[in-house]
Amino acid sequence: MNPSILAPAMLAESGGMVSLHPVDLAIVTVYFVMVLGIGFYLKKYTKSGEDFFLAGREMTAWVAGLAFISANLGSLELMGWAANAYQYGILAAHWYWVGAIPAMLFLGIVMIPFYYISKTHSVPGYLELRYGHATSGLSAITFAVMTILMSGVNMYAMAVVMQVILGWNIHFSIWVSSLTVGVYVALGGLYSAIFNEVVQFFLIWLGALLVPILGLVEAGGWSGMVARIKENFPGEDFTHMWGPMLHPSQNPMGVQWVAIVFGLGAVLSMGYWTTDFLVVQRVLAAKDIRAAKTAPIIGAFFKMAVPFIVILPGLLGLAVLPFHLYPANVATAGQHDYNQVLPLMMARYLGPGLLGLGITALIAGFMSGMAGNVSAFATVWTYDLYRPFMKKNATDAHYLVMGRWCTIIGVIVSISAAYIVNRFGSLMDYVQALFSFFIAPLFGTVIIGMLWKRATKAAGFWGLLAGISTAIGIFVIIREHPSSVAWFCFYAGAKPLAQQMWQALWAFVMVVAVSVIVTAATEPRPEGELRGLVMGLTEVPSEGHLPLVQRPIFWAGICFGIFLVLQWIFR
Repeated sequence: MNPSILAPAMLAESGGMVSLHPVDLAIVTVYFVMVLGIGFYLKKYTKSGEDFFLAGREMTAWVAGLAFISANLGSLELMGWAANAYQYGILAAHWYWVGAIPAMLFLGIVMIPFYYISKTHSVPGYLELRYGHATSGLSAITFAVMTILMSGVNMYAMAVVMQVILGWNIHFSIWVSSLTVGVYVALGGLYSAIFNEVVQFFLIWLGALLVPILGLVEAGGWSGMVARIKENFPGEDFTHMWGPMLHPSQNPMGVQWVAIVFGLGAVLSMGYWTTDFLVVQRVLAAKDIRAAKTAPIIGAFFKMAVPFIVILPGLLGLAVLPFHLYPANVATAGQHDYNQVLPLMMARYLGPGLLGLGITALIAGFMSGMAGNVSAFATVWTYDLYRPFMKKNATDAHYLVMGRWCTIIGVIVSISAAYIVNRFGSLMDYVQALFSFFIAPLFGTVIIGMLWKRATKAAGFWGLLAGISTAIGIFVIIREHPSSVAWFCFYAGAKPLAQQMWQALWAFVMVVAVSVIVTAATEPRPEGELRGLVMGLTEVPSEGHLPLVQRPIFWAGICFGIFLVLQWIFR
């Protein structure tokens, strides 16, 4: 194949970069029919709240693990991190290795037993058991808001891809795809979401692999790609992860290793992978505690490979595109911005049939990300806000109906959020800001509650509120007074992604400090009320009788070893 060289303004007559052929349209149509068919088929298995919200707790470790990783692999991931790889180079892979693997293993080995044994349906549900209504209600409200905003971001990202590469109307793309997700999740609940996510996982890999493979062929392999990047961007280091980390001035992100290790690795990623119910919900659907512990470990193995389809296209764009891309807020007519690097690479390499497969992969990514957000929103709204605060003693059938209706309502509100997102210049910066606001403080509150039996109800609420307020406060101060970035990030040139790592770290520190102070001034709960919720008071089933290869901790050790090797190779 001889890839065509695209000029910046070379668009198809439809207004996009390429036009779909009949075979491409057939592939996309078959996909939409298939996901709706799965929803209608699984509706007959969704007869109770347990079925709708937790898929009956009967998923195998492999199904739960693939759904766990697929729920995170949305169109925002595919497009946003390819854009960040073009902007920052291989530094973006930190969000997939340091920013994921240790946290996923920690979830499987340390935290899942508490979630699973307590029989909670959600992370706010665990907080209700551990701290009470006030903390649970605060976390549920903030999570519902974040989930709707994240769902809107996924919608907008998908619509931008369709508009840029195909010239489709952005409103058409948002409404058709969103309503499809709403229908199949409302019909089958988490059953539909999980089974579609497993299908989507394979579609994403099958479609997204084409660009990096063909790109490496054109660039002459990894070494050829590195040589081309150095030629196109002399003086910039886009291909080393740890070498430029000694001082923030040595890398394009303006970050140093302290923020990567502690802000990203120890706080943001731990918060996302262990307390964001979007992903934890899939693990709680596992059939038993060993399957639940194994699921995130299976997901971690696949997560380590995701940079090949997400980060590598951005690096290849630095090497092979015959023109430079620009930030979205400075790109002018005839210029492309960072967010368009993945569509540009797809238009460069994919012909009839292959293009349909690639577009289907992007749609599958969108469906996966949005279905995860919508199903998590339905569960948290129904069980953590509607049931405790509005209608406490309704029947299970009533809550099932409420779950279905709020799924559709959540989709409609998410569509509104998609139009709001259009007002922001950088999608990924916006998403990471949301994580620093809500996820980092939530992790601090949850982990203190799990590991410290002395922590009190008041400490949970005030610690969480203080952490959220700290993150939002730092964000507002930096937005209003840009020169203040050096106060919080220790470097005046820190880019938004670096700022958000520091925001998360400071928020976590505030949660810990306030929780300790409030605990010292208030009475703890009796130990009898904390059994099954706190380390030292929870009996976790022993796995000592199992062969070594059947123990989750064995595979977690192998996964962590591979993770360390990758850090050394790309140092």
